Amino acid sequence: MATLTGVIERITYHNEENGYTVGRLLPERGGALVTVVGNMMGINVGESVEMQGEWTNHPDYGRQFRAETVRTVLPATAAGIEKYLGSGLIKGVGPVTARHIVRRFGADTLRVIDEEPDRLREALGVGKKRVDMIKRAWEEQRQIKEVMLFLQSHGVSTGLAVKIYKQYGDDAINVVRTDPYRLQRDVYGIGFLTADKIAQALGIASDSPERVAAGASYVLGQQADEGHVFTPRPDLIKESVDLLGVAPPLVEEAIERLQQEEQVHVEAVAYTVAPAGGALGETEAVYLAPFYYGEIGVAGRLRKLKETRLLSGATRLPAFTRFNWQAAFTVLQKQMGLDLAAAQREAVQTALTQPVTVLTGGPGTGKTTTLRALIRLGEAAGYRVGLAAPTGRAAKRMAEATGHEAKTIHRLLEPVPAEGMRFRRNAENPLDLDMLVVDEASMLDLLLTNHLLKAVPSGAHLLLVGDVDQLPSVGAGNVLSDIIASGEVAVVRLEIVFRQAAGSYIITNAHRINKGEMPLFPADANDFFLFQIEDVERCADMVIDLVQNRIATRFGMSSTDVQVLSPMHRGPLGVGALNERLQQQLNPGDPRKPERTLGGRLLRLGDRVMQTRNNYDLEVFNGDMGVVTGIDPIMHTLTVTFEGQGVTYDWANADELVHAYAVSVHKSQGSEYRAVVLPFHTTHYMMLQRNLLYTAITRARELVVIVGTRRALALAVRNDKVAERHSALAERLKGADQKRLPA
Repeated sequence: MATLTGVIERITYHNEENGYTVGRLLPERGGALVTVVGNMMGINVGESVEMQGEWTNHPDYGRQFRAETVRTVLPATAAGIEKYLGSGLIKGVGPVTARHIVRRFGADTLRVIDEEPDRLREALGVGKKRVDMIKRAWEEQRQIKEVMLFLQSHGVSTGLAVKIYKQYGDDAINVVRTDPYRLQRDVYGIGFLTADKIAQALGIASDSPERVAAGASYVLGQQADEGHVFTPRPDLIKESVDLLGVAPPLVEEAIERLQQEEQVHVEAVAYTVAPAGGALGETEAVYLAPFYYGEIGVAGRLRKLKETRLLSGATRLPAFTRFNWQAAFTVLQKQMGLDLAAAQREAVQTALTQPVTVLTGGPGTGKTTTLRALIRLGEAAGYRVGLAAPTGRAAKRMAEATGHEAKTIHRLLEPVPAEGMRFRRNAENPLDLDMLVVDEASMLDLLLTNHLLKAVPSGAHLLLVGDVDQLPSVGAGNVLSDIIASGEVAVVRLEIVFRQAAGSYIITNAHRINKGEMPLFPADANDFFLFQIEDVERCADMVIDLVQNRIATRFGMSSTDVQVLSPMHRGPLGVGALNERLQQQLNPGDPRKPERTLGGRLLRLGDRVMQTRNNYDLEVFNGDMGVVTGIDPIMHTLTVTFEGQGVTYDWANADELVHAYAVSVHKSQGSEYRAVVLPFHTTHYMMLQRNLLYTAITRARELVVIVGTRRALALAVRNDKVAERHSALAERLKGADQKRLPA
């Protein structure tokens, strides 16, 4: 084997999953940059490395060094040390600080940092605060290197090694050795498969109780990610057996163990097999504990809200029991120009006289006008009215449409930092309001709904507004549909499309699709278009051209007004591939533009990004979209601006962000864009469903452009089957469950 020593100057490609890296190395003995390839897990720009491997000639990329083994070595020369320290590897040290330190200490610099770090103050411009930061960062780097060396042979990426160290500190290696399955519970980004790989390498038996219990818990978590509140016991056993390769009795034992540890709850339940009314089934359900308590909590609290209207003095409902509605609607028309149709008037009356109401309807049916009338009458009667929506964009749109302040549900509930999904507003400290209106209620998942209902005060009105024909929530549950299906709550449906909305082909086609009819593409349409293209690569090219050029030329919009929505994540027309291409075209690399590969993604100043999980410490939530407005290589931070609010991420948390030039239709729920470009092709056949197509086009305010085939559209329009979600909420709401509410 040949040996190559030098400094990593640039990393041009890195696969976070398997560590495969393509980089450029400056040889220790000088000369031109060399291309190096191989598994380089944990290697950073600026580090000195010693590689063993062989020289090869690639047919496209020429001479390369293919590394078999890679180890970092500390640079020996003053110039090498300056480059190493100034590369951004050590938090708090940039090129200028590195230059001052190395000028003072020369080739002895690294020994000084290691053994006499307080002497760094002798360097010009390095104060006590900066010295303390460098000391912490240097020690942390040393510890992380130890963790990485331990984990490297088990295929754990650098980013995850850093997260493991951040979670457990100096105890990281001990935790991994003694209980590797704990990682899947404690560390975001590590699932069962990674933890299991480590455990197997450490010699933990494949039939050990710890492994089987962790595997069964993982299956339940995967089912929840697919929307299920519980998993039927037979399904859980089969899925776990397939995953783990163990006998069914071992899984049965694991379920009992998890139940004893109160991680799961097992119960025979009646449930609706399909959403919004279907055959009634019964099964032995296995719940992860939070979902069980969430389900009985939502059912119990909705029943309790309904019952409070019978308690005199505990509610303001009597204010509208002897009320001149006709006179009120006349005043609304004169003062606000609100001429309500019969169904809209019914909705207003129902919401103000019933404790819990659902208002549902498609686009253009007058939900916003109804809300404006409702808010005006409620406030005239002295009600304190609160407005909320699941996402920031939906809340902003609600506020603009009604002229009334609206908040995201999370901000309304006031999350407690550093304590996960815990809120200041709860049963002991309810919201200060008499009526709560929640828009985009089809997005409500079970756990968030439970927290919301805890905070609704006794005697208050609750109005859920949403389009039940859209996709269900990203999180587990089918809350809005289950509430309607239960028949236990007042429901008003708006079905008439108003004249001003009927002129829009976006709205016309949304209702046609919802009725199982093909959308129309008339020659005179100016807001709804189809580019029929069979070839997948040409489809992708057209999507890029539309966003970058055509829509701007024809409609005067910028690329930031256009959102690409895709039914799937993979493939040439999937979210991943389209994001790569759109980033290259809309925000190309520039030496003056900072960028950094974080979480396996190249994040660049100006990139559009989306948050993928709820981060209560930073107060950013799953689905929030923003723009990268700062990358600080010295402090190791990344700033993203969401709706005018800057949020600073530590680099270790940047894996919570994904590019958002293109997003999935599921992730677009609750958002509205001036223009939507929708690739829709038969290669998406697994996702070609009516409610997905309906949800996608109703995200657009002014323009929809579909790129694909009529056949794909026809398949989706005909497919009105809604994916089954295991939930017993509808049956619990009917009173079958009278359990004591959890705190």
